[in-house]
Amino acid sequence: MTKRLINRRHFLTTAVVTSVAPAYIVRAHANGVAATKSMRGGSNNYLPGAPIVDRIGGGGFMMTGTVRRAGDGAPLAGQRIQIWAHTTEGHERDQHSHGATLTDENGEFRMDMPQIVPAFGQAHGHLAYDSDDFKTVFLRPVMSSSKDKTLSAHFVLAPA
Repeated sequence: MTKRLINRRHFLTTAVVTSVAPAYIVRAHANGVAATKSMRGGSNNYLPGAPIVDRIGGGGFMMTGTVRRAGDGAPLAGQRIQIWAHTTEGHERDQHSHGATLTDENGEFRMDMPQIVPAFGQAHGHLAYDSDDFKTVFLRPVMSSSKDKTLSAHFVLAPA
């Protein structure tokens, strides 16, 4: 059995690093949070004004994500995120394949929707922030496998 000796220097270094450094790291990182850029192909089949819904279709697949403010990284509550995809219940251009949701107090959103299936060889979703307070952002995240049951997308928004 190995006996580990902790000397005063090791103890003080560990105490300072674990109690002070994380605050500096978080603060330094948060001040430099860059805005998300729209992705190529993200706006394909976008339908302005999709209704806010509890779920799209029969569900079974979970789209999740976060919305934060550029600069300080603060979570943004009440932000409208539109979601659409090619699913087992419809094509991404079909109106019934679109829906919107609002972020909660932690800037998080989730939408239960039908299983996403490959379109043009890739299983992917489409998401948009399209309100007036911040610049519009379209995302098109690709799934690692068409068998995945979840997909996440994260927005960092810049003022309009």
